[in-house]
Amino acid sequence: MPNPVAYLMLMLWPLVCVALFVRLPVRHAIIWGILGGYLILPPVAELDLPLIPSLNKDSIASVATFLACLVIARQAVPLLPRARPVRVLVAAFILCAVPTVLTNREPLIFEVLAGSEPIRFITNQIPGLGLRDLLSIMIGQVIVLLPFFLGRAHLSDENGLRAIILGLAVAGLAYSLPSLFEINFAPVINIFVYGFFQHDFSQMIRDGGFRPIVFLPHGLWLAFFMVTALISAAALARASQDNERLKWGMATLYLALVLNACKSLAALMYGMALVPVVLFLRRKMVIRLALAIALLAITYPALRNLGLIPLDAILEKAAGISAERAQSLEFRFTNEELLLDRAHDKPWFGWGGWGRNLELDPETGMIISIPDGAWIIVFGTFGWLGYIAQMGLLAAPIIMAALHIRKTPPESVSDALAPIAVILAATMTDMLLNATLTPFTWLCAGAVVGYIERQWYPDWSHKRRGMFGSGPALGGTVSPGDKRTIL
Repeated sequence: MPNPVAYLMLMLWPLVCVALFVRLPVRHAIIWGILGGYLILPPVAELDLPLIPSLNKDSIASVATFLACLVIARQAVPLLPRARPVRVLVAAFILCAVPTVLTNREPLIFEVLAGSEPIRFITNQIPGLGLRDLLSIMIGQVIVLLPFFLGRAHLSDENGLRAIILGLAVAGLAYSLPSLFEINFAPVINIFVYGFFQHDFSQMIRDGGFRPIVFLPHGLWLAFFMVTALISAAALARASQDNERLKWGMATLYLALVLNACKSLAALMYGMALVPVVLFLRRKMVIRLALAIALLAITYPALRNLGLIPLDAILEKAAGISAERAQSLEFRFTNEELLLDRAHDKPWFGWGGWGRNLELDPETGMIISIPDGAWIIVFGTFGWLGYIAQMGLLAAPIIMAALHIRKTPPESVSDALAPIAVILAATMTDMLLNATLTPFTWLCAGAVVGYIERQWYPDWSHKRRGMFGSGPALGGTVSPGDKRTIL
């Protein structure tokens, strides 16, 4: 169980965000409010409040940063994207809860035989969804998108995109220190600080050593974060000159060694495949490759349903590398199959929450499946509508970037656009195996959407438009005489 320090940190993070917005420029305060919360706050621990979803490290960081931007920095955050397809996806992401709740009003009832003479049954049930669930889910969906709105509003220019890349690289270098400690000794920092271990300790033991986890949900999350930091450092090395290039080149090599020490095969493969792409290919080729990866990730469920994913061949290749890794992958595929069968019963709008989307024992109602990939969790919970909305919002920045570069001279495109597109594509790929979608991913997606909107609608960047009225221009600032903070 989390100790009082864990809950104290969750409650104090809004004050940290206030301090960030007081002392730093808005774009840097947003980055460290979101990224710092993800890396430092305790995992698993939650604050339960009425009518709204439980507040964890991700939601607290998102809400606190959003409110501090509005109240402390007096910067408006428009909620409606200018690009119509993105606007539709945002609406679908938030409103998909409506048909999901309406089609899941009935409870799931299970009767367990408890005795033979006389015959008695114990009735277990999972409740149906109601108005309270509808409000809670919709609020939760809005909270998830807050970093997206922040990134689109205040990180969508050249300096904002570069600040994202720099923030990831610096955070990766800083986080490597506690990671190396856990690699060499044991993954115990979360125990020392917050009083508990956040996962199964045996899963942190690999190849005769330890996987680091620090304050993240799993060692796989940390390894993937190191991938994003490594890609960012490589992008900075390519964009820099002279001594700066040497420094970032050394940082790239160092982070590659740290990633290798994290003992995650998938993350290592991402790094080995994508870092050379960022370092050596032209920007247009990098973005096109990111688009191909994103489209493959989006179509995975359809390919899976049609039997076009060679699962046996993948398992055979994995077994050739490591029997332990092949066993882990087979476990994932088996549970994925169970969850897909469950999702097919309600493919359009899903089963909703309370564990209704999981495979349940027909007699006891006990959960007999373990979800890993973010895609199957969303697909089972919100069906095709929710899946298309979420994956569409993550892919939209890459698609928009690919369309933009077709008729744009490479020198006029931000250096940071391509590596952020690669990070988004890598995240979408990893979501097929793990639930590694984080608030900072949404921040990156919003920043790229806003950057492309600036290029496509230059007149709109000077207008004051928001969801409930007028507000400061996209990515702009409020003049001293205009202190309104309308969304």
